Formats: sequence, C-alpha cells, structure tokens
Amino acid sequence: MTDDWEAKVRGGIKAELKRRNMTYQDLADKLCLLGVKDMPENIANKISRGKFSAVFLVQCLSAIGCTVFRIEE
Repeated sequence: MTDDWEAKVRGGIKAELKRRNMTYQDLADKLCLLGVKDMPENIANKISRGKFSAVFLVQCLSAIGCTVFRIEE
C-alpha cells in the first residue's frame, strides 16, 4: 500500500517538472534560491525513491511555482 503512495508522489512531482520542461539541475538551482542546497543527483535519487519529507515536497513545489499538485490524473 505504501508503494502506491510513493509512486503517486514520485509520478506527480516528475509530471510537474515535465510540464515546466525542467531538469533536476533546474530544480536544484531554484531550491538554492530558497536556501535549500542539494545536488541534482541527490534530488533525483530522493524523487526516484519516492521517500522524502513533506517539507521537501513543498519546497520543490514552491521552487517550481506549482500551486496545485495533482495526485491522480
């Protein structure tokens, strides 16, 4: 059951990046502007695993300018 939720979050954030034509490097740069310093590789790994804090999710969504997060299409 947890895997389903992780897949939804992982897919959702990847979809938001794709909608904006953004790379993990772009996300890392925008996160840095918010004071969150992380390497693009680390960000990609976190998102790929689908296991990260709600704080990280909100930081990413805020950094890319996402105000509505779709869990299901």
